[in-house]
Amino acid sequence: MEILKYTEDHQDFRKRLRSFLEKEVTPFADEWERAGIVPKTAWKKMGRAGFLCTEVSSDYGGLGGDFLYSVIVIEELTHTGQNGLIAPLHSDIVVPYITAYASDALKKKYLPGCVSGDIVTAVAMTEPGAGSDLAGISTAAVEEGDQVVLNGSKTFITNGILADLLVVAARDPEVEDPYQAISLYLVESQTPGFEKGRRLKKMGLWSQDTAELFFSKCRIPKTNRLGKKGDGFLMLMDKLQQVRLVCAVWAVAGAERILEWAMEYCQNTRISGKPISKSQAVQFGLIEMATDVKLGRAFVEKLVRDHMEGENVVIETSMAKYWTTDMVKRIADRALDFCGNFGTLETCQIARAWRDTRVMSIFAGTNEIMKNIAAKFMGL
Repeated sequence: MEILKYTEDHQDFRKRLRSFLEKEVTPFADEWERAGIVPKTAWKKMGRAGFLCTEVSSDYGGLGGDFLYSVIVIEELTHTGQNGLIAPLHSDIVVPYITAYASDALKKKYLPGCVSGDIVTAVAMTEPGAGSDLAGISTAAVEEGDQVVLNGSKTFITNGILADLLVVAARDPEVEDPYQAISLYLVESQTPGFEKGRRLKKMGLWSQDTAELFFSKCRIPKTNRLGKKGDGFLMLMDKLQQVRLVCAVWAVAGAERILEWAMEYCQNTRISGKPISKSQAVQFGLIEMATDVKLGRAFVEKLVRDHMEGENVVIETSMAKYWTTDMVKRIADRALDFCGNFGTLETCQIARAWRDTRVMSIFAGTNEIMKNIAAKFMGL
């Protein structure tokens, strides 16, 4: 049964994107992994080709497309062999805060650059003392005349090194209720008082730059606040449905890619003259993996459709985020077992996939948090 309805425009977009990635991204995957970062030129090429911020209105240079274009970008990027050029974070997680809550002046100032790739974005929420608990952040925002002064630090910020523009969550220290104290601000990377710290060396996602950020008497215009003062927590909550859905689509697409590679490997690797795919144990394993992948695909596509129709699927996207990211870890782990000793080598594609998928159950809210959210909304 066809759940998502792709038009000819969608299919043409996928073909053009796949051709672009085969030429401009996949050949450089290993180079970027070694460097620990993706060059800005790659972002600019992707933007100029029309593959960033596809939902942004044509008024600001965007495609003005629906969420299916975002799904296509996520799926096609999983085939490139790298996760550093994390366009979905920029296009579908950070920039939507600007399109939804920024003033017209800020939209005109920043959105065209976000679409073209001249501006790379990041969202700065996580702090050394506050991970998934947004109410626990301590970065302070104090108004002084027509300016806001930021003081504090952030950590584990994806795109932290490359970012030209950041959506920063900070709190008014004079407001006692943490849920009413948080506001969101746009901070340019060249702002005095803002400093990028070290690039963090991670277990996986080597080409995805992750950094610490510091704010010391960092002054920004009060007009750089998104939405109303104190509405930051509500804005973050409002956008988290799409954040979790992006993670779930990514996890399913990644699992499909790993399964595809594992099946090919098992069919082409011989022991005692026979492909190991003829082993009943291997067959059972592959079938179990394929079943998980198909279940995940059906669940996520249903949620994509519901999300596009404006339905509230907070419970279901929380479930999908935790289940699909746990599932892709199982798929990667099982595929690595099939590879035997070869799976311990960097030349094995599954070795990188295994490292990269491990963090998916942690970022964007841990899977334990996802279960807490679902339980709360279900009245448990």
